[in-house]
Amino acid sequence: MVKKHGKKSRAKRKAQRAGASHASAAAGTLHTHEPLPDMTGLGELPYAAGKELDTDLAARLVAACRTACKPCQTSLAQKLRTEHRPTLAALAGAVYGELAGIRPGAFASSTSRSWAPLARAANAGEGDRGAALAAVEAMDDEAASDLLEDALDHWAMGTPLPADLVDKLATAPPRQRPADPMDTFRAAGIKVVTLDDLDLGDDVDTYYLAPNYGVLLMKTDAPDGQPMPMLVLYPETDDAGIEDLEARTDWEHWGLHGMPDMDPRWRVRARISDRSLQGLVHIGPDGNDDIELWRAAETVTLPQHWWDLLDRVQHVLVAGPVKEPEAPGALAAAGDAGELLAVVARVSFH
Repeated sequence: MVKKHGKKSRAKRKAQRAGASHASAAAGTLHTHEPLPDMTGLGELPYAAGKELDTDLAARLVAACRTACKPCQTSLAQKLRTEHRPTLAALAGAVYGELAGIRPGAFASSTSRSWAPLARAANAGEGDRGAALAAVEAMDDEAASDLLEDALDHWAMGTPLPADLVDKLATAPPRQRPADPMDTFRAAGIKVVTLDDLDLGDDVDTYYLAPNYGVLLMKTDAPDGQPMPMLVLYPETDDAGIEDLEARTDWEHWGLHGMPDMDPRWRVRARISDRSLQGLVHIGPDGNDDIELWRAAETVTLPQHWWDLLDRVQHVLVAGPVKEPEAPGALAAAGDAGELLAVVARVSFH
């Protein structure tokens, strides 16, 4: 179903982070990107094997990604690849070595998938702790570019480091979803009453006050041809649909070509004890659920082959909404009509 456009997918993700014109760079116009993250904590990570890091360069590159400045991102990334491989190793290791939950999935480059075990070994103090850096220093420019691009996909959404380093590496604002449509009414002087204003208390489950969805289990192929679990959303309430998903998420419009973006803040919750899915949620800046699109109404044990795939890949392609997902051609029709949104979510096992 998903065409094998791995490089195109990574190029698209890069383009989406990069929206600035080259005009300012060509004209020599100086500019800065703020907030500039404090990256001094990178020096405490083991991936650079004790070599000196250019944390200023790392900070400027991450800031350029977060502000979608293509000229700066391109020039700074090239400088990092050609002159500062230890810093590149530290940036990538912060993603793939520090956070046990982040594994390069089928949508990441083969370089990242093969390098990540070295980063995890360095983090655990196993074997030659310099092997991760040695591998980065031995990469050709294309491989180093692939590793850096995959790592920057995470850095562009905020620091990926664990809690004990958050105080050293400042967090950045989360990816912004589309503006609240209620702001239009507020701007016109119309009073808008929200659920928070009503102070309904903890006894009211707000999940049932918002549009709800159901899910259909499917499988697809990742860009490298490997199978990947997939969930197709369908409306369960009258107010659920494309307009609701556009307002509540920042998922991209997807036409079944390539692989949509991975956003680790979207989680598919899975329960190990009974091999079931529990829900689809978005994690807010405070670490709590701020969006809940689907919640399992009852426990349904998943087929063993689908659960095994879920356990192996640990990511799920989520797409929707499709009114009748089991109808032949319904998914493709929604994609062709531009009425399909999609994201790659992480699986949270508990």
